[in-house]
Amino acid sequence: MRVARRGVGFLRQLLLGLAAGAATIAAPGTANAAPLAPPPFSIIHAGRLLAVPGKQPVEKATVVVQQGNIKEIRAGYADAAALGLPADTRVIDLTSRFVMPGFIDLHVHLSGGAERGRDLNLREPDNYFTIVAYRSALAALMGGFTTVRDLGSEGYTVLGLRDSIRDGIVQGPRILASGDPISPTNGHADNHNLREELLTGIIRRGVCNGADDCRRAVREAIRRGVDVIKVMASGGTLDEGDGGTGQQFTDEELQAIAGTAHAFGRRVTAHAHAKAAIDACIRANFDSIEHGMWADEETLKAMKAKGIWLIPTAATITYVGDTPEKVRNGPLKDLPAVSMEKVLKLGTQPRKLVTLAHKIGVGIALGTDAPLVPHGENGMEMVTYVVDSGLTPMEALMAGTVNAAQAGGIKDVGKLEPGMAADVIALAQDPLADIHAVMNVSFVMRGGIVAKTTGDTQ
Repeated sequence: MRVARRGVGFLRQLLLGLAAGAATIAAPGTANAAPLAPPPFSIIHAGRLLAVPGKQPVEKATVVVQQGNIKEIRAGYADAAALGLPADTRVIDLTSRFVMPGFIDLHVHLSGGAERGRDLNLREPDNYFTIVAYRSALAALMGGFTTVRDLGSEGYTVLGLRDSIRDGIVQGPRILASGDPISPTNGHADNHNLREELLTGIIRRGVCNGADDCRRAVREAIRRGVDVIKVMASGGTLDEGDGGTGQQFTDEELQAIAGTAHAFGRRVTAHAHAKAAIDACIRANFDSIEHGMWADEETLKAMKAKGIWLIPTAATITYVGDTPEKVRNGPLKDLPAVSMEKVLKLGTQPRKLVTLAHKIGVGIALGTDAPLVPHGENGMEMVTYVVDSGLTPMEALMAGTVNAAQAGGIKDVGKLEPGMAADVIALAQDPLADIHAVMNVSFVMRGGIVAKTTGDTQ
């Protein structure tokens, strides 16, 4: 991506301008401005602290942050003198709040969600979508999601943004990215319904056919710097292909993809709807399944036996709709007829899937498929787990923190313990009493830098 490589100063000022008023970060400066960095120390006074989701919260705790990581957690409210810290150390008053680790979303599309039509990618350059991705990333961060995993973007669109955030050029959530998904010709991530000149002229880096060609595609993705391999093991509901949502890669191809990804130390996850496609990914030893809509009891038990995670994206149907009228009034109002038919077949299946997977004991980790769930409203996935699928509030919080960190192989996040990243959020209400509280995040710290705060937190 040319902007990420040659126009960093310009891009930084532009992106920081987008962030103005939303995050307490440094003002735009010159191209040589110092990177964003956390203060040496910060002190957080938490009214109620859930340091490790799955364990019981504690009342009145002090969290000490040093250079962007958790240094210490103490009972009661300790000041700088008691902690042996400089007298001018900032004390953040969250004594009226529920404090916990930042949320994690393992399935987003940051460069999606622009409002100018389905063919926008035919008319705008990658740089345009980097700005779209930044807007989406900032919205997710303001919603309490301090880590996101982007599972589908073209070229370096999101990879450049990931690195800009990592290097402190702009504020944002920690990003893991797959870049272009791995897809068979005419599969979910290939081009559809265009003239042949356009079909062949638009680069689709991840398209491959046959085991050896798929090994090549995975190796090239890793050479571009991706964190995870995303595979389109089945057809999709939103593409304009008429092949349905069944298995589209062969078993041999899936095994070649997974084996190559694992050989290079990358996790591999599959977009998979049909049972046959999910079963094939289980045989190929994938690490997780995205969506998994038509997994039955046999399939889910096989996933549990192998420790394969389910990332169900159950809240999408709430926004997309399960009737033609709801879909036409939702974010997919211009959906082609072939895609509408596939969407309507889902109905309430996503919620039923989570209920069955929970009953069987399959590991569930949070993913939303945002922008199908709007960026910034990612917490609705946890609400759906509780309200529609029978998980407890604590189980839902675990899905969006410790479970997601484990499923994604993401170190140093998902809980607040000494040595972990200081990704800290605060909620106005207790989500263990009412899971809807996750939709009202009043404070966000990512890597020790305060990104969002309300007037009554200092």
